[in-house]
Amino acid sequence: MEIQAKGVKINYIMNGSGQDVILLHGWGQNIEAFAAVHQHLASCFRVFTIDFPGFGASVDPPKPWTVKDYAEMLEDFVKQLGIKNPILMGHSFGGRVGIVYASRNPVCKMILVDSAGIKPKRSLSYYLKVYSFKTAKYLLKFPIVNRKEEVLLQKLRAKFGSSDYTNVSGVMQQTMVLVVNEDLQLFMPKIQAPTLLIWGENDTVTPISDGKIMEKKIPDAGLVVLKDCGHFSYLEKFYEFQIIIDHFLKKDGEKS
Repeated sequence: MEIQAKGVKINYIMNGSGQDVILLHGWGQNIEAFAAVHQHLASCFRVFTIDFPGFGASVDPPKPWTVKDYAEMLEDFVKQLGIKNPILMGHSFGGRVGIVYASRNPVCKMILVDSAGIKPKRSLSYYLKVYSFKTAKYLLKFPIVNRKEEVLLQKLRAKFGSSDYTNVSGVMQQTMVLVVNEDLQLFMPKIQAPTLLIWGENDTVTPISDGKIMEKKIPDAGLVVLKDCGHFSYLEKFYEFQIIIDHFLKKDGEKS
């Protein structure tokens, strides 16, 4: 499916019925990253997964975007599709967008998974390598994601053919620099929705210390740590992840 939001063509999928859930993928990923989660939740919810502008089948933004620009795109998306008081789930960069969106819009509940949002202590060059083809290729290791791996890998090579970000379009290079340097701690106290933080114990991209800061800054937040996994904790420990989110979302997903 396609829609114009904030003047940009957005690719998305939608399945199921019930309370609206929006899944927001991480940097360098696309709809496929949340395929297993989307399928799981669609039995009880109406689930939307989008390709962020610059990723998947969505087009690049017309100029370098900040997190606020991505949040405004999501606001336009929600308004056009008549979505009310959604549940948000964001991984890594998707968590950034969720934080800004939830700080200024009604949200039923929010789940942040290994979320970005705290200005990193590592060098920018480190993140330019992490949020690139290597990260996308790492995602392909998990058989839980339903896809034709070789076709997807070819698409990822075409867009992120090197760990060097200079191979990405100029707009997305500049967007990356803007996004990585944003510290969203000022938005966190404004979030009114109950927020579940899920973190991989060994995450080196967005360390667990970031999750602990978010737990303190967001008024109604709780942190769950998944042992022996890293930045893709929702895939590495998918069974445990399902149990945790099902418990958090149980009342919202109950059908009469």
